[in-house]
Amino acid sequence: MEAENRTTEQKTTLKSFFGDVLDLIEVAAGTFFVFMLLSFYVIRPVTVEGGSMIPTLRDQDKLVMLTLCPPVTNGHIVVINDQDCGYFTDDEQTQVERRPGYQGVLVKRVIATAGQEVNIDIEAGTVAVDGKQLAESYIADLTKREDGAFHYPFTVPEGYVFVMGDNRMHSTDSRNPQIGLVPKEQVLGTVLFRYKRDSQYVEKWTDRFGWLF
Repeated sequence: MEAENRTTEQKTTLKSFFGDVLDLIEVAAGTFFVFMLLSFYVIRPVTVEGGSMIPTLRDQDKLVMLTLCPPVTNGHIVVINDQDCGYFTDDEQTQVERRPGYQGVLVKRVIATAGQEVNIDIEAGTVAVDGKQLAESYIADLTKREDGAFHYPFTVPEGYVFVMGDNRMHSTDSRNPQIGLVPKEQVLGTVLFRYKRDSQYVEKWTDRFGWLF
């Protein structure tokens, strides 16, 4: 009788064990599915190429981009698929048309959005939006470079954004006719954080990481 009870208990324990294993597999599979869903449709890795965003970002920095992004907001760092660009066709800078753009993926900072006035004072090296000078603690140097895309001030038309790199003297951005006004639909996403940086730019391990949103 005791042997029969032990056998029954062993079967029950074994059944419970396999049940727990199956539960763990189910949870793991669900977690993996959610992770893959997030990876493909919500968040994506991005690698910086070049130094146009120094000192905020450096060449080969690894970033996480939020693809289901909130409305494009001033100050946010965004990833752009710059296939087309907008340019003004009249001296008053009110009529805008499309033409082929940079034909590449860019990482830049949003300076102004539709309806906002942009004014760059090259002599002073300052940038103003809607008449208010920006306090740009993130830039490498003053904005004393002008590539001829606009004359200032001008108002960003509907459906476009104006972007610049933080390394103002070494960035090809909206100031350049090749990029100009960026169509809003070409913004792929907003950068959330940096999760890796080349060791030559790292003094302590925390330098590898940075919240950017």
